Amino acid sequence: MMNISFNQSAAEGNLYRPFSVFSVLTLTLLAMLVVATFVWNVLVLVTILRVRTFHRVPHNLVASMAVSDVMVAALVMPLSLVHELNGRHWWLGRVLCHVWVSFDVLCCTASIWNVMAIALDRYWSITRHLEYTLKTRRRISNLMIALTWLLSAVISLSPLFGWGETYSEEHMECQVSQEPSYTFFSTLGAFYVPLCVVLFVYWKIYRAARLRIATRKTNAVIPLAENAEVKKPSRQPQTAFCGRHTTITFQTNGDTWREQKERRAALMVGILIGVFVLCWIPFFTAELAQPLCGCAVPPLWQSVFLWLGYSNSFFNPLIYTAFNKNYNNAFRSLFSHQR
Repeated sequence: MMNISFNQSAAEGNLYRPFSVFSVLTLTLLAMLVVATFVWNVLVLVTILRVRTFHRVPHNLVASMAVSDVMVAALVMPLSLVHELNGRHWWLGRVLCHVWVSFDVLCCTASIWNVMAIALDRYWSITRHLEYTLKTRRRISNLMIALTWLLSAVISLSPLFGWGETYSEEHMECQVSQEPSYTFFSTLGAFYVPLCVVLFVYWKIYRAARLRIATRKTNAVIPLAENAEVKKPSRQPQTAFCGRHTTITFQTNGDTWREQKERRAALMVGILIGVFVLCWIPFFTAELAQPLCGCAVPPLWQSVFLWLGYSNSFFNPLIYTAFNKNYNNAFRSLFSHQR
């Protein structure tokens, strides 16, 4: 009882200590991040729901990502902000602790797996566009969405069935289970497996793009004949079909509409993956190292790594819509109708 009273007194001291200018500014920025993440992802969802042409792939994958990121902003980040205000002590009881941690793992894992699903969809649409028909794409995308939320639920709910403990009343702590076996399972399933997949996918996209650039310059088939006609390449894309004993030339000096679309998609996937890695790899590296090797991460850096990971839910819709002209037009149309 004396130990509990001491911990409670220390926690109260942390809770009611005077805030510095830096801490007030930091908490204000975090609160703005919460609001911006929620508003931006809700805007993406409203746009997808209102625009009929968005009711198909790949927009269902974007909608799934936006749902997970909205849940991060609405259910996870506010309680994390309260947790920071309380000096990283938990005053809200065991039940709410379990709810918060479960939604934290569920939503963040789903957001990460949705990034992987979008990368896979872009990879197949670029490299197998003849086989990857609309019907096949719809079926595979729905399967990836179902697997994303199912695997996220398995990872998040496992501690509720006895795989480690998330709440300590004595130390007033609420955190993801630190059981080494669960830490290995959760970090592997929530981050390192999707990380390996997206890096492999982008490497394949990069190779496919390089190969296409190398072979798209000028392709000519010239039969050996006496009266062969040679056509000089023009500056514009062209395809020339001539009669017998002539040259058949396929000119592709200019970018076709599909090539421009694929280039934008590849750039979008690259930036999406790059930001995803930068936001989450510090947190999951520390999360894996702490229980396995006993490395103590200072509380300040735990908070920095955690909120850096949360910020990925803000960047996801920002990156995707920035490379999609249809979303930009839909946003302008949405605001103009509201006026």
